[in-house]
Amino acid sequence: MAFTIAIDGPAAAGKGTISKALAVHFGFPHMDTGLLYRATGLQTLNGADPVVAAQGLDPQDLEADDLRTSEVAQAASRVAAIPEVRQALIDFQRAFARRDGGAVLDGRDIGTVICPEAEVKLFVTANDDVRARRRFQELTSKGHDLTQEDVLADLQARDARDSARATAPLKPAEDATVLDTSEMSIADAIEAAAKIARARMAQGS
Repeated sequence: MAFTIAIDGPAAAGKGTISKALAVHFGFPHMDTGLLYRATGLQTLNGADPVVAAQGLDPQDLEADDLRTSEVAQAASRVAAIPEVRQALIDFQRAFARRDGGAVLDGRDIGTVICPEAEVKLFVTANDDVRARRRFQELTSKGHDLTQEDVLADLQARDARDSARATAPLKPAEDATVLDTSEMSIADAIEAAAKIARARMAQGS
């Protein structure tokens, strides 16, 4: 039986951490759908056509070491605004989401476009300064040379682009539970999300 946990939200709000933890907790496979767009964006930085790149994406492309840079994040946001790119990646995501035994997906349009029928929908968010600090610490720990102000500007530019795009804009699904992690520890955020998922499982049993 399929049971989909769809987790959306802006960058560095904690959705990836929460998604991975829920996948382990419930024994579900996990997909970071943003990597699909990052891998496509990376190929465009190397000169590829975005639609061709999306249509020919290989699972090994999601393992590239440089998918987490700010430059690739901006490229991912740009290609994600192209309807043909999104369509090329939708079927793959939907098949993963509705597999037997359950699945956890995180991204920006899982609950609104990819899996509007998901049993659990979360929109994980946090204020801009908190998100910028988190992403700055993540990137500098990996040796990237940039300022927290640079990171904040990148996040805000990406938020604006993702929220304003005509196709699948970044927004909570109407029936999603909004989880603001600004003042939450990682453990508390994970437990809050798990509690919501367990309640939905109990309703369906």
